[in-house]
Order: sequence, then C-alpha cells, then structure tokens
Amino acid sequence: MLALGTPAPDFTLPDPAGGQVALADFHAAPALVVVFLCNHCPYVKHLRAGLAQFARDVQARGVAVVGISANDVANYPEDSPAKMAAEAKSAGYTFPYLYDESQAVARAYRAACTPDFFLFDAARRLAYRGQFDDSRPGNGKAVTGRDLRAAVDALLAGKPVAGEQQPSLGCNIKWKPGPAG
Repeated sequence: MLALGTPAPDFTLPDPAGGQVALADFHAAPALVVVFLCNHCPYVKHLRAGLAQFARDVQARGVAVVGISANDVANYPEDSPAKMAAEAKSAGYTFPYLYDESQAVARAYRAACTPDFFLFDAARRLAYRGQFDDSRPGNGKAVTGRDLRAAVDALLAGKPVAGEQQPSLGCNIKWKPGPAG
C-alpha cells in the first residue's frame, strides 16, 4: 500500500468523454479523491450510486474527485474507453473518469483493486487509502461511504484522519500480461 504522507503520483490521462486531465488540474482543491474503478466489477457496481452521490456531496464542498480505470481492455472489453464514457453518464458521475492504458498510473499509486480509494490533502499528501465503507455485495449493509466521508470531513476540518484504515476490497486490477503485468 502507498504510505500515508506520500505525495500524489503525477498523471496526465485521457478522458474518454473528451480531452486530457492532469493531476495539476486539481491544484486549487482543498482535497483530492482518486478512485480506481472499472465498469464490470461487481464491487464497483454495488456502490456506483453511492459513489456518484458521494462525489456530488464532496464536490459541493470544493473537493476534487477523479476516477481512473487501468484494466486490460483486450481481455476485459467491457472496460473499454468507449464504454467508460457511457458508464460515467449512466452512473451519473460528475467527475472525470480517465483511462490508464499503460497501467503506469495504477502502479504508481499501488492500486490493487476496483474500487480502490485514495484521499490527498491540499498539499497532495496521502491522508487516507482504504474502503468506501463496509458494505459489500450480498452482506446487506447499506452503501454510505462512511469511511471515506469521515476522512474527507476530518481533512476539511483540519483534524487528523484516523490512522486505522481498512483496505478496500474488490476485484483485482486486470493487469496486462507480460513482464510488467
């Protein structure tokens, strides 16, 4: 896992909805949430409405949110850029949903699964990396985003983010085959 306090790894990635988006584009935000996700994962599907609502809520408070998909689309065509743009619209995502074709950004963040959440402070130092909440497909718990919301609330209030952070659970990132995969 990426160590708390680590600077946000830089990125410039294409947004299948149009254009390029870079880490620097969010420089004015008091906090930045980076979420690695994809279209087909049942864990992402389980929380997609909650994620869309979370993003709207925190964006209203000035927090920047960006989604990144790094899955191997040759073996998982449902995660292709064209389908990402359609998914972002269908899910009601109000944040850019970027495509990491080389998987270099996912590796730099040490992203392991979808969904995987990273919260950076105003100086873009990692303050939280963990689960959205403890809801999982089939466990009957409501999707609230409680853990990530608490981290955002603490950060915006100038308070320390809880050091006890539960790792996110989900589908493994679909790495490309080969020496780097």
